[in-house]
Amino acid sequence: MPETKTDTIEDLLPRTTDSVEETMSLGGRLAEVLAPGAVLALYGDLGAGKTHFVKGLAEGLGVSPAEVRSPTFTILSVYEDGARPLYHFDAYRVQNPDEFVELGFEEYAHGDGITCIEWANRIPDLLPPDTIHLQFHHVAPSKRRITLGAPGDASVSKTV
Repeated sequence: MPETKTDTIEDLLPRTTDSVEETMSLGGRLAEVLAPGAVLALYGDLGAGKTHFVKGLAEGLGVSPAEVRSPTFTILSVYEDGARPLYHFDAYRVQNPDEFVELGFEEYAHGDGITCIEWANRIPDLLPPDTIHLQFHHVAPSKRRITLGAPGDASVSKTV
């Protein structure tokens, strides 16, 4: 029987996407390799593709991407209609990490779903040790570079 190839996160990243659809597709492919309980910390400027990536991740889990919106004003959106729950946090407007704690962040981050945190740099001390850090970089108007690693991590490739 021929060996089947299973992508890993390292196989999928770094990646340059040329459109919103490609960014979403990358999110969908990543959904296939994430274990229940995975926590993704997403870093990048406004418009860098973080929410579109989460839309693709949601679609990969069986949730309509049309349901996914940036949770900036609500801080947390929960999607439970897919293969496993998706918890979408946005720390952009968080004044202090206690706000995340009050939302029950630790229960979500240690549950069976997938937890995504946009603007994770605002709550670094709350992130579990096994968090997957993803950076989103503008390359051109429709082009994004997604790399594995936290900002300031010397092992992260900054080439585009």
